[in-house]
Amino acid sequence: MLTADRSPGRGPAPLRMSAASALAVSFALLTGCLLTGCGGGGDTADGSTGGAPAPTAEVNDFGCLSPEQASAGYLTFTSSENQDVEAYATGKGTTVLVLAHQADGDVCQWVPDADELAKEGYRVIAVDSAGSEVAEITAAVTHARAEGARKVLLVGASKGGTAVLTSAGSITPPVDAVVSLSAPASYSGMDAAGTVPGLTMPVFYMAAEGDTEFAASTRDLSKATGKAGENDLTIVDGPNHGVSMLDNPDNFAKVKAFLRKYGG
Repeated sequence: MLTADRSPGRGPAPLRMSAASALAVSFALLTGCLLTGCGGGGDTADGSTGGAPAPTAEVNDFGCLSPEQASAGYLTFTSSENQDVEAYATGKGTTVLVLAHQADGDVCQWVPDADELAKEGYRVIAVDSAGSEVAEITAAVTHARAEGARKVLLVGASKGGTAVLTSAGSITPPVDAVVSLSAPASYSGMDAAGTVPGLTMPVFYMAAEGDTEFAASTRDLSKATGKAGENDLTIVDGPNHGVSMLDNPDNFAKVKAFLRKYGG
């Protein structure tokens, strides 16, 4: 049973600043507010209307987003466990891809691929996991559907692959398809091996031959997925693990083709 997680090929995710590496958009009080109370709407010396501007909500750059990406893409929603889930969202469209990252990183692992997938016409929500993966992914799907998503597909790498397979077993209505990259059969209480026999939506599995143990777990998961509308098992060359497999354009093209087939 695999519980390890690693990601050769991409290197470590950027370090976060403090607990959340937040971008706080500052605001200022007008001169003289302490005397006037700033509540009357009177004119200032330059003829403009008085009153302090309202503070702007805080956003998180996760240590890797540009100010523009953070301002446009930082997203929060609440899970069934009353957890504030943070995510990076990009792109537009009525098909939403929910991305789950590996244990050795954070949402930053998915940002380049999320931006590329957004160019393909998807709305992409990359979840920053705080350790309640199934609740987080389910909340992301609920959020996407509340915003008008017609189709939702899940994509996860390594422990994120275990998470999306496990989540797909309980989300209702069911998601439209699932992509699992180098997933272990179980991870931190999540039981993909026990879930996949009941999945009926299309599932795409990918692992690298040289990533030996994870290639074995991926084969076992695919073999157990007996009811899926499609069960696509792809074992690629090389030792890469999880998201790093997508650095190879041919591998990424295979994933994109599956997403187009069921998310178009």
